[in-house]
Amino acid sequence: MEKIKLTQFSRGAGCGCKIAPAVLEEILKTDNVQPFDKDLLVGNSSNDDAAAYDLGNGTALITTTDFFMPIVDDAYDFGRIAAANAISDVYAMGGRPLVAVAILGWPVEKLPVALAQQVLEGARAVCTEAGIPLAGGHSIDTTEPVFGLAVNGLCNIDHLKKNNTARAGNLLFLTKPVGTGILSTAQKRGVLKEEHEAILIAQMASLNKIGEALGKIQGVNAMTDVTGFGLAGHLIEMAAGSDLSAELYYSIVPVMAGVREYLAQRIVPDATYRNWNAYSNKIIFDAGVDVMEAFSLLPDPQTNGGLLIAVDEAAEAEVVQLLQQFGLDIFAQPIGKMIPKQEKVVIVKQ
Repeated sequence: MEKIKLTQFSRGAGCGCKIAPAVLEEILKTDNVQPFDKDLLVGNSSNDDAAAYDLGNGTALITTTDFFMPIVDDAYDFGRIAAANAISDVYAMGGRPLVAVAILGWPVEKLPVALAQQVLEGARAVCTEAGIPLAGGHSIDTTEPVFGLAVNGLCNIDHLKKNNTARAGNLLFLTKPVGTGILSTAQKRGVLKEEHEAILIAQMASLNKIGEALGKIQGVNAMTDVTGFGLAGHLIEMAAGSDLSAELYYSIVPVMAGVREYLAQRIVPDATYRNWNAYSNKIIFDAGVDVMEAFSLLPDPQTNGGLLIAVDEAAEAEVVQLLQQFGLDIFAQPIGKMIPKQEKVVIVKQ
């Protein structure tokens, strides 16, 4: 089969396909009042990663869906990345994934169906790694390739983590470096180096399994995964949702290898600008911060990014130990701190 580059068949890429925060807010507006359901633990009232429903036995059902257009050229890797990204929402709530079904849109007159089969094979591989079956799904003929999963998981209600329950004084940890949007844009433009491509794919296809273990730590007060709105956007959701502000230590934020090399070539995804326009008025920079670089990095849309965790200071040692157990030693340093509500939601410090 002739080598086909999937990214050439889509306008967006990965979580960069997300509708901009301000536009999404407009879409979600409604005068319809849904009936109250006491068993719905997490729903539309917050901007969380998944819905959670009380099953009545001390266990919550976590249910989510996530899909997007290709962020890499290889079909098998596209399937792996899309699957890992969808499953991450369950981990971000402190849950254990249980079962997944596929969501596939394929332009059958433009792309060989054999490539769609490879997308599903990649998804099956990641589902197997997560210990869950890919149990079915639904497919349609579309103008652009689209793939993702709907995933259900389980969680002890006492271990359920939300993104709006942080507390003042909580330390902030991030379990993956930022920069997937910049590297994937470099790939689409044909300038991404081979060594950086390998790093990009490995990160985006890696499962955030540590989330289930973090859910069991009482001192983890809030958690979310960093995806299409970038580190800044998801930190704003966490801080504002918790009626707090956050200090972000810019020099400590981990950045993927090669990212600054492509920034020097002015390679930035379009979604970065959409993100920045949506929430830049909620951020302030201290003197000494490279604002131009920060503008490109903090709103950079991440695909299957790391977990952003708000941790009670008393639980810091326990969280650091867990990060080390999962081989995430380099992320065992806080990148920020939750503080009482200020005029701005995020204060970026050097």
